[in-house]
Amino acid sequence: MAAGNDHQDIKREKILEASHQRFLHYGYSKTTMNEIAGDLSMSKALLYYYFPDKSQLYIAVMRKLSNDYLKVLEDHLDTFKNLKEAFVFQTNIHHDFIVSNYNFFDFFRLNEQNLPDTIWEIVNQVHSAELALLSKAVKTEIERGSIKPVDNPDELVDLLLDALHGIRVGALSQKKTNFPRKEHLEEIHDKKLLLIDIFIKGLMY
Repeated sequence: MAAGNDHQDIKREKILEASHQRFLHYGYSKTTMNEIAGDLSMSKALLYYYFPDKSQLYIAVMRKLSNDYLKVLEDHLDTFKNLKEAFVFQTNIHHDFIVSNYNFFDFFRLNEQNLPDTIWEIVNQVHSAELALLSKAVKTEIERGSIKPVDNPDELVDLLLDALHGIRVGALSQKKTNFPRKEHLEEIHDKKLLLIDIFIKGLMY
């Protein structure tokens, strides 16, 4: 029985990897279950056995990507020399994640006003991990005496994350979509780094 489960797990991982590549190159809207099955040389019926429809397959891939991202954050939880290094690390990792998976996120652009609750659960899980990482960095620096004491580090970091998330270039202000175009990502990233610098200087003695 265990061997059968292992085989199913391996098959499922292969499906997720192949699907990620399809979504990454062609986006959600231009990817079909037939194409994914063809990439894997498996029947469409077998693919549907593992994932009942394309949206559930997409969500499974997103969960895998988010878990990989969270693992990177977790592995660096206690490695930062100072507060700026922690915040810049998180911002850079987040930026690189969006850039390298940009086409994958066309699902967000297509369904921006009606994203499934499961997607929001994954987004909130990522946000909580980022909050924990940066709050710990703030608390560590307070203990070291490197920055001013803060009454509620979690609230402070949550506010900053909201501000960073809200940064948009001027070209987006007149558009209905909130998901930035790829050519705007570098400018948004630079603005985030500037805001982090201002934020950290405000905490210094």
